[in-house]
Amino acid sequence: MSRGLWVAFMLSTMLLATAPLWRSSREPAPVSMAFPGWPSTFEGRPLRELPLTELEARFGEGFPGRIARFSDGQRELILRWVAAPTRQLHSTHACFLGLGYAISPAPFWRQEDGPPWNQFIVSRGASRMVVREAVMDGRGGHWTDVSAWYWSALLGRSEGPWWAITLAENAPLEAP
Repeated sequence: MSRGLWVAFMLSTMLLATAPLWRSSREPAPVSMAFPGWPSTFEGRPLRELPLTELEARFGEGFPGRIARFSDGQRELILRWVAAPTRQLHSTHACFLGLGYAISPAPFWRQEDGPPWNQFIVSRGASRMVVREAVMDGRGGHWTDVSAWYWSALLGRSEGPWWAITLAENAPLEAP
């Protein structure tokens, strides 16, 4: 095989291998699944739906799924139902950084006999919260990292829909 033909073959192979990544990140993926509705409880506590903030509502425009915010009386939850792999699903860690919070690492959180959740502490002024997040599918798939979920979903290793759950609760301020 001539050098020019070999280069053309390699370029074609590379282009075909990256074809799944060509979709424009600005173009929302079609939502083709029926939304099952929001849960009425979380970890045994009843949920009360809260209005989305203006920023959350704006973020939800074009999102391939649905977003809602809830309270269980002590904690706030943001639930995102995701129908298609998307880069629009950002980690909560990145959102808090973008909002000007200081982030401190914390050990993974695990409910007895359950999968791990990413956990960290955010603080800004007198506000200090413990935040945990995870993404899961209906077949036992569970991710503590949004990027890991994205690549699993994009490469067909997990099928949607998925639930991205963020839970935040106030934490006492540490003594100086």
